[in-house]
Amino acid sequence: MFMGEYQHSVDAKGRLIIPAKFREHLEETFVITRGLDNCLFGYPMNEWRKLEEKLKALPVTKKDARAFTRFFFSGATEVEIDKQGRINIPSNLLAHAKVEKECIVLGVSSRIEIWAKDAWTSYFNESEDSFNDLAENMIGFDI
Repeated sequence: MFMGEYQHSVDAKGRLIIPAKFREHLEETFVITRGLDNCLFGYPMNEWRKLEEKLKALPVTKKDARAFTRFFFSGATEVEIDKQGRINIPSNLLAHAKVEKECIVLGVSSRIEIWAKDAWTSYFNESEDSFNDLAENMIGFDI
């Protein structure tokens, strides 16, 4: 399980150091793709395969299913953690998340998220005010 928030930076070559606590759960190779809310999602291979199976089961006749699947898979790429604990993030994914230098790497249960620092700060500040409302809406999910 991934949890926590870490501040890092992406260098000029698109390399990002993955927090040490996340590396062991990601193993050497994992999948990174466009995420929701203008961030990037990173999945260990076993979690990626589970998600892939769910997405393959979506009906190809539904426009929303086709669009979401295209969006998600077209941005997906396997990345490898080097000996210094870094990955190389493709420029199209950095552009999607608007990551230029400083970023935040989050642990979110079965995945990691990579956010531009300013985007995460804005999102967090906006969401913090409505956290109680969000929690109230989660009652039906047995949390």
